[in-house]
Amino acid sequence: MAIAPGIRPCQNTANNKKEQQPMSDLLSGQKASEYDASSIQVLEDMEHVRLRPGMYIGGKDDRALHHMVAEIIDNSMDEAVAGHATWIELELHENGHVTVRDNGRGIPIDPHPKDPSKTALEIIFCTLNAGGKFSGDSYETSGGLHGVGSSVVNALSDHLRVEVARNRELYAMEFSRGLPQGPLEKIGAAPNRRGTAVTFHPDPEIFGSLKLKPARLFAMARSKAYLFSGVEIRWKTGQTDGDTPQEASFHFPGGLSDYLNETLGGSTTYAEAPFAGTVDFKDKFKTPGKVEWAINWTPSRDGFIQSYCNTIPTPEGGTHEAGFWAAILKGIKAYGELVGNRKASTITREDLIAGGCALVSCFIREPEFVGQTKDRLATVDAQRMVENAVRDHFDNWLAADTKSAGAILDFLVLRAEERLRRRQEKETARKTATKKLRLPGKLTDCTSKTREGTELFIVEGDSAGGSGKGARNRVNQALLPLKGKILNVLGAASNKLTTNAEISDLCEALGVGMGSKFVLDDLRYDKIIIMTDADVDGAHIASLLMTFFFTQMRPMIDAGHLYLACPPLFRLTQGPKRVYCLDEAEKNAWLEKGLGGRGKIDVSRFKGLGEMDAKDLKETTMDPTTRKLIRVSIDEDVPGETSDLVERLMGKKPELRYQYIQENARFVEELDV
Repeated sequence: MAIAPGIRPCQNTANNKKEQQPMSDLLSGQKASEYDASSIQVLEDMEHVRLRPGMYIGGKDDRALHHMVAEIIDNSMDEAVAGHATWIELELHENGHVTVRDNGRGIPIDPHPKDPSKTALEIIFCTLNAGGKFSGDSYETSGGLHGVGSSVVNALSDHLRVEVARNRELYAMEFSRGLPQGPLEKIGAAPNRRGTAVTFHPDPEIFGSLKLKPARLFAMARSKAYLFSGVEIRWKTGQTDGDTPQEASFHFPGGLSDYLNETLGGSTTYAEAPFAGTVDFKDKFKTPGKVEWAINWTPSRDGFIQSYCNTIPTPEGGTHEAGFWAAILKGIKAYGELVGNRKASTITREDLIAGGCALVSCFIREPEFVGQTKDRLATVDAQRMVENAVRDHFDNWLAADTKSAGAILDFLVLRAEERLRRRQEKETARKTATKKLRLPGKLTDCTSKTREGTELFIVEGDSAGGSGKGARNRVNQALLPLKGKILNVLGAASNKLTTNAEISDLCEALGVGMGSKFVLDDLRYDKIIIMTDADVDGAHIASLLMTFFFTQMRPMIDAGHLYLACPPLFRLTQGPKRVYCLDEAEKNAWLEKGLGGRGKIDVSRFKGLGEMDAKDLKETTMDPTTRKLIRVSIDEDVPGETSDLVERLMGKKPELRYQYIQENARFVEELDV
């Protein structure tokens, strides 16, 4: 099954325990190996990165692939922010290689004091925990902190070349999968050149058939230029996707304010110009760094916040985000009190976020992140500094522009009133409801009294439901069979949603309402797992269900409750040996190397879940110790990108679907027809 870009599947590692063998292996006659000192493996740096890439770049998916480019760009951005580089060039070559150039100081190429046999460049690219950002002497603020970015990119590339221009001389060194392919070479004189150029190609052994996308790299280059007004970012690509320019140059003196205006496009806003500004921490707190922000409110789209620290995106927020919202909340409440609006005291952060479109970028010395991918900022001081810096400016802005301030205050009060009304309705409904839940007749519920650890499998048809009943764990696994294909919510009138039997059963089983009535806390299960046949019809049903959840229950996806099951397509048997395969490629690989048993390999193809007996279904798809799950999550470079894509693919206009198919047909390598 192909999942549309923007809805990103990522492996659920907790449930992907390939090391654990099925119980049937106890019958294979193999003796258990001894567990002693010789069982403990010590991996070299590069070996460990290649074996566990998820620890360093978050996985092997599309997002992780593009994160490699971000790691190299961030090193060049650090040079620019430190005042040593004025431009950065990002080039995607026709052969899939990518080059990042800058006109900074260039990576040091002299022998390293701790190991004179190696140059500093070799140590940077071949040793984890080696970099120039630890002491704080070379860079006041930097995005590269952990000393692993360059070496990780090197380890996960089948080819990497570094060129350094220093002291009017050009040097080069090449690597493959983390290993030097020769010593540092002096290429010759370079009187008009300075800086570093890194060219690499992601290793297909790690990333499979995934390719770097021009559109995604283009968006990355543009957003970096917005984040630091002192740098020009140049873009080149040898690949075409129809929309992305071949060449471009980005330099935005207006910074985040320009970025927000462009992102909002023609949307109606409550303030004519966004509340934007920048504060230098040296002037206010006597410490290196600064914060820049831009925010506006709109009734025409969902709110969002994009935050950055030292030009690194922090999609999970952190202390700088908390400080920003605290400043805005205190400011709007104080203004409400000033103008005599008593209802302003009921406004919460939830109301601010509802229609607030915000960008926050801070630069701080030695930030602390949660994990190597730097998704969340943990520096405690950042909250205090950002809050104090933004609050003063927000108070002045509200007082200076009373028209905008009044419109924003009225909007936020309305949001607060709506939220309180919903809460009251919910409490009333609780009081009047009977003690026994009215659950749909086809739901086979679990016995657990709490939500924690429970799972609801949404299965295709009654036959699959029958196998599922025998395969499930009664304590924490529930089943809801759906008859046929669920209604496409994007092509249906709103009154059809409320009257459709399948949707009504689904909402009843989940214990939640749709759209604005959806409350995450009311969700009855911890994991909602879509379990459909491993064929085209199954993929279509899964797509319709994901469309429903995305449009009507988006917070459920954002909170990580929605999953896709991975039922196998084939079962291979050879004597006592048995293997399940997800697709043709996996089947052919096993047929080529054999299962290790005797005799002919028997191949069985499952036409659907209903054909699998309870034992097969449990072992492959439902048992947490042996199954694979795909978690559905939203991965957006631009806010609203996923909504636009879902509308194109699932909406009422067939011409948009036709256009999408035409644009992307060339990327399809194999069709199962």
